[in-house]
Amino acid sequence: MNVYVRELSSALAGAGVDCDVYTRAWRRGLAPVVEVEPGFRVHHVPAGPEASVAKEDLPQHVEQFTAGVLDRIENAGRPDVIHANYWLSGVSGHTLKHRLELPLVSTFHTLARVKAEEAAEEHDRRAKSEAEVIGCSDAILANSAGEAAQLERLYGAVPHRIEIVPPGVDHHLFSPGDQLSARRQLGLGNGPVLLFAGRIQPLKGADVAVRALAALRAERPSDRAGPGRRPATLLLVGGPSGAEGNAELARLHRLVADLGVQERVQFIAPQPHGRLALYYRAADVCLVPSRSESFGLVALEAAACGTPVVAADVGGLSTLVTHGVSGFLVEGRDPEAYAAYVARLLDDRPLARAMGAQAAALATTYRWSITAARLRRLYADLTARQLVECR
Repeated sequence: MNVYVRELSSALAGAGVDCDVYTRAWRRGLAPVVEVEPGFRVHHVPAGPEASVAKEDLPQHVEQFTAGVLDRIENAGRPDVIHANYWLSGVSGHTLKHRLELPLVSTFHTLARVKAEEAAEEHDRRAKSEAEVIGCSDAILANSAGEAAQLERLYGAVPHRIEIVPPGVDHHLFSPGDQLSARRQLGLGNGPVLLFAGRIQPLKGADVAVRALAALRAERPSDRAGPGRRPATLLLVGGPSGAEGNAELARLHRLVADLGVQERVQFIAPQPHGRLALYYRAADVCLVPSRSESFGLVALEAAACGTPVVAADVGGLSTLVTHGVSGFLVEGRDPEAYAAYVARLLDDRPLARAMGAQAAALATTYRWSITAARLRRLYADLTARQLVECR
């Protein structure tokens, strides 16, 4: 989501739309306002402690944050549109809409009721808040047709208010490159490399990636130990996130030990966004086994780097990956199914190269400039419409 807001704001500023981004001041000493580039400013708003706060504790600071944003707006100038990202910002944006009588655009990125369906989790407070924001939003952005359908089915969103606007990818950062050079920079050997990049939490399915690596021994004879054999390595890039993140990370370490693949799995801390390109280029296959995914930016960035993706057939991933052309889609969560597709790509290098080229070509159709142009038109339309009233 941070990447989305940063890249979209930059693209909007480049398209002539001034963007003021308001975020909670998360440490002491932050400047009240930072001009990232002409037309794009970030405001650090005091709300709660001047320190990092666990995500589950953030709701108690929304009211103070909203008051701080309102104070900044009243002193800095009235915007034309409020665009909220994530449900907490949606709650804040909903209040600001009524106080300022401005149109509200909402992007949720993830939805509580989708998480509850896929992971048997309860998010009552969040789901109710999302429903209220959706009911009063003048436009709701969906990253894919699948997310639009979820908004209608699970929240009763009014179809004509939903706008399907996919994110983009920075093709200056994420583009095909030399695999051997990327591996040298990362200190990797010449054996097969699998990549999982994302938050460590149950929803992202890192455990499926680990089990797929273990299952690869049976699927791919050349991956078995023996003279001259080079077994595959799995890179898990990311850190724990959310209330279950630390427990999930500990569970992954136990799983790796139980499966006997300790020497073949590398746990790598979260990386600066631009540096992820090195990992995508170094990998032979990128695994995205999410239980749900509104879009799947990791899959798009990997594709832009020419790396075939083996992904869950869910949400936006079903749109990003063309099965059998730019990668493979897997129904369900069977690690052996993932391993079978990975084995095909590792054993058939011409197929892997062809799929990587197709992936890179398809990724060129996703550009932040296109996303910004569509939103610029939407914002202009909303300023001329009557505001939606709370239902």
